[in-house]
Amino acid sequence: MIEGLGIDVVNIERFADSLERTPQLRERLFTERERTLPISSLAARFAAKEALYKALSSESGLNWHDAEVINEKSGKPAFIFAGEIADLIDGARVHLSLSHDAGVASAVVIVERE
Repeated sequence: MIEGLGIDVVNIERFADSLERTPQLRERLFTERERTLPISSLAARFAAKEALYKALSSESGLNWHDAEVINEKSGKPAFIFAGEIADLIDGARVHLSLSHDAGVASAVVIVERE
């Protein structure tokens, strides 16, 4: 059964400008491993985290580092969860799709429970 669905879209250029204006934002939003990626990938990962929060419908402020976006060996994106988000997920399957093209990054997240 689908418990939650979230989608988010990010303008890559505006996102890059935000990171440039506020350098500490990169550290606040992304794990050490994520920070090494190109701007289009960072924008997609930001969209993924926003989409996840929407899918979870959490009213609390969740820690950005508690949801890290990785790529599996196949290239498929996936989350690694920690902290409060791991507790909220608690056995649910989380599906993630990312895209970035034409200056826009997007993500869709589905949270599913049996």
